[in-house]
Amino acid sequence: MKLYFAVLSTPGAWRFLLPALCARLPFAMLQIGTLLLVEWATGSYGWGGLAAASAALAQAVVGPQTGRLADRRGQRAVLVPQTLVHAVALGALLVAAQTGGDPAHLVALAAVAGASMPQVGAMVRARWARLLPPERVGTAFAVEAVTDDLMFTLAPILLIAVATAASPVWALLIALVLVVAGTLAFAAVRRGAPPPSPGAGRGSTGVLALRGVGVVAVALLGVGTVFGALQVGVTALTAELGVPGSAGTIYGTFSAGSLLGGVAYGALRLAGRPSIRLVVLLWALAIACVLPALASSPGPLYVASGLAGLIVAPALITGFTVLDGLVPPSVKTEAFTWLNGAIGLGIATGSALGGQLAERFSPAAAFLVPPVTVALAALLVLWRRLALETVGLDHSAKFSMNRR
Repeated sequence: MKLYFAVLSTPGAWRFLLPALCARLPFAMLQIGTLLLVEWATGSYGWGGLAAASAALAQAVVGPQTGRLADRRGQRAVLVPQTLVHAVALGALLVAAQTGGDPAHLVALAAVAGASMPQVGAMVRARWARLLPPERVGTAFAVEAVTDDLMFTLAPILLIAVATAASPVWALLIALVLVVAGTLAFAAVRRGAPPPSPGAGRGSTGVLALRGVGVVAVALLGVGTVFGALQVGVTALTAELGVPGSAGTIYGTFSAGSLLGGVAYGALRLAGRPSIRLVVLLWALAIACVLPALASSPGPLYVASGLAGLIVAPALITGFTVLDGLVPPSVKTEAFTWLNGAIGLGIATGSALGGQLAERFSPAAAFLVPPVTVALAALLVLWRRLALETVGLDHSAKFSMNRR
């Protein structure tokens, strides 16, 4: 635990961490909240899954571009207008859902809300990478993974509790208030924010063109499908079983398992190459994701979700650690946003495929997506592992060599 205390005692860190916590809770609420909202408005899990997928897909496409702008112009210059656009888009989605808007219109508004979601998580990681020496960055990323898991543990419970007691409209309205307040407060804190670098990320693909970055992004896309498919599968299966209120706590169990796995993993001093650990963790996750598909009642689903969750955070921590060794400081925000975007794209894929499978076959069919996608990600990382090796290179050398 000394490693965690050393990171969290960094002077001034809590000035940006506390508002970031407030801003990141809605990030964990958007996809499942959109799913519930559109299903509530249309009566279709297919449309709900499609809307959640469109939000995640738009975030995956637009997020890295806002990350690149943040590297060039500074985080605050991007966050303030982005937050205002997100508030208008999410507000419009809530109004359209209440007034019986066309399902395709709801999907389009969900995409705008996803595209404009502030990328606070990536910006916090960029601040850690600037404030800390390299040997402590991995622990900081473990802190971030644990924070994400805490948000994904609390968010479904809060959202589904409010949605069940009132409606999904009220649940997402709470998310709207939190994201605006938290993001604007975070943007006002300059501690750790990387200085603007006008020449950062030039070119049509930016950081994604660097050696190995695409491999890590695709790997975490596979991990993202676990979140998306599990959200749809748990929501649909508990509704079929007549216990829809348990969906939040079951998904919260998955996130709690990931939180515990992240805490334990981040406290270890691990030898060996992170790329090898990433391969091992992806295979373990693919195997663990078979378990939810075998559950036919809430009890086994709690256990299966928790076991799968134990491996998710270590896989994400390792992916971010590998990426940190591949890119120079001037493009950290964009780089981490690409990974967040890849995870979001994975959530979109899992939501879309899971929603269609649940609609056409059975709720349990949604759980069949992650074992396949994570296994494919593991094969890719194993095949391209040499592209992820950066031992002995400083950042400037890596930046030069990676673009060759």
